[in-house]
Amino acid sequence: MYTQFYGFKEKPFNNSPDPKFFYPSPKHAEALDRLLYAVTERKGFVVITGEIGAGKTTVCRALLNKLDENNDICLITNTHLNAKELIIAILEDMSVPYKSGTKIKLLSQLNDFLLTKMEEKKNVILIVDEAQNLTPSVLEEIRMLSNLETDTEKLLQIVLMGQPQLKEKLKLRELEQFRQRIAIHYHLYPLTKDETRGYVHHRISVASQNGTLEIFEPDSFDILYQFSKGTPRLINYACDNALLTGFVYEKKKITKAMMLEAVNESLLKLRELSDDIKTLCCDQCQDFANCPTRWHRGEKGEEQICCEKCSKYFSCH
Repeated sequence: MYTQFYGFKEKPFNNSPDPKFFYPSPKHAEALDRLLYAVTERKGFVVITGEIGAGKTTVCRALLNKLDENNDICLITNTHLNAKELIIAILEDMSVPYKSGTKIKLLSQLNDFLLTKMEEKKNVILIVDEAQNLTPSVLEEIRMLSNLETDTEKLLQIVLMGQPQLKEKLKLRELEQFRQRIAIHYHLYPLTKDETRGYVHHRISVASQNGTLEIFEPDSFDILYQFSKGTPRLINYACDNALLTGFVYEKKKITKAMMLEAVNESLLKLRELSDDIKTLCCDQCQDFANCPTRWHRGEKGEEQICCEKCSKYFSCH
């Protein structure tokens, strides 16, 4: 709606993880560099964590954009799976013909596929997004997948990406062997105020047809940062609404007052979205006292599911 008014080729603040909009802040650039190093050097396990909207998926898409044809990618985004379903999901995502059977038979077929890929000089990378939803038993199954190897190298590179709950889950005593396998663990923190300004200018420069950057007046960033706390997804919400507000008022510059109006609209939008997000609990709350995980309801309103014998009992009422 406002793209032509501001001279954009496309909207600069869509929340889709388009790699061409990747902003190489020191944090995001380091996360990407660590990922590239780990998967190209076949280091095994990598864990990337960060709050909702911190840019984990965008970093992941930037990684995929940098990998060449010698890398085959398996991307798993549905993490409400048991161990057998996870193996099937990997086989299906990699378009591997397989015969149904026990978990052991499925693993054997996956191992054969990985050996074939190694003979073809292909590097197979498993990326699991929203990994905080995985139960400890499924995480242990993923650890077992890392045992698929030859005498000299891993057959499968594994990247887990998730919210901070994943960090806490990995501290469980039963996942000690998993922790020991992690070659790189990087937590993606929010942007600083200066980085927020750079992020906005970067996205505008990518979308702009005429190179115009100074659309947002300097004091509008005070309101933007106060609202977003440097979280890219929230920056996108507010800036998109601010540009729409400017279009409605036929103003080429976004003032502090217009940003404040846009932030208030963004808060309403976020509340509407959170109302649609459900938090799932198991039906075995009587096991809470003996549960090693004891998850609590997510403060951000995100959907998360309990482990087999979990939890959230005191938050379920």
